[in-house]
Amino acid sequence: MTQAFSETYNQRNTSLDNTLRPSTFRDFIGQEKVRERLLLCVEAARQREEPLDHVIMSGPPGLGKTTLCYILGDAMGVQVKATSGPVIEKAADLAGLLTSLNRGDILFIDEIHRIQRTVEEYLYSAMEDYVLDIMIDQGANARSIRLELPRFTLVGATTRSGLLTAPLRSRFGISSRLDYYSSEELSRIVTRSAGLLNVSIDDEGALEIAKRSRGTARISNNLLRRVLDDAQVRAVNHITSDIADKALTMLDIDAGGLDEMDKRIINTIVSKFNGGPVGLSSLSVSVGEESDTIEEVYEPFLIQEGYIKRTQKGRVATPLAWKVVGLEAPESAIQTTLEF
Repeated sequence: MTQAFSETYNQRNTSLDNTLRPSTFRDFIGQEKVRERLLLCVEAARQREEPLDHVIMSGPPGLGKTTLCYILGDAMGVQVKATSGPVIEKAADLAGLLTSLNRGDILFIDEIHRIQRTVEEYLYSAMEDYVLDIMIDQGANARSIRLELPRFTLVGATTRSGLLTAPLRSRFGISSRLDYYSSEELSRIVTRSAGLLNVSIDDEGALEIAKRSRGTARISNNLLRRVLDDAQVRAVNHITSDIADKALTMLDIDAGGLDEMDKRIINTIVSKFNGGPVGLSSLSVSVGEESDTIEEVYEPFLIQEGYIKRTQKGRVATPLAWKVVGLEAPESAIQTTLEF
């Protein structure tokens, strides 16, 4: 790796996420329908000279929900204040956030489904009437104080949209779901990120990283960083498909994007439970990972790619999963998969 390349990479390495995060709709790659919908809403709001309606964005982690929120703030010319659902523990926390906003500003709440129910109820009047009723003292001395709020925009992000309560969900005027990216879209993201880092990469190298990124933009950028680490050590100043393959194979990430834990889950279902069905708790104990982590982090990709099926009786390995461990699926396993 050349000295100029090394210096550039080291300078930007500490702030990689901020460096690579798109700041405008033009720079944001993928999620075409979501982008078009949000662009239309932004343009309509600006023509009316009104704040943007409340927005809820759902989808797996790493697809760009936070990035899109900041892009909305830039497009509307307003400030974005960010927090997360678990951090807001009481009404006073919410009041402090809302009263610090100016007209049109965006309050971004990540993982909004994890907000306390008692706090969530205060959001209803804040979102609809732009007022906040706070109770002072207790018992006979209790009294309510009404705080007038500027017209603001609440942008909520969630990875578990099913856990949102119906009253909260109904108060969002704009609903958008982000889906996994295609390999072509991720390849464009990798190429763009490499350009921002002043790194030379060819189309085949970018596609090699994209194919192993599990359909997730965040993972693409993380894998690019790992490939850059390998390239720096090997003194390589141009990333090719072969270099990317060697670097990612060393990290136990195969050509299909399966990592060590993915393979452990598949191998456990196939070898220890004869292809399933197996319950989530039993699977969790067998692989040594929390059940929530398996369900939220690993399963979505494995199900989407057709390695396992989620059934009422438990998780079932498909014939494709048997091939991963180098075995041919028995007739009983194929029949079990077809039954569900």
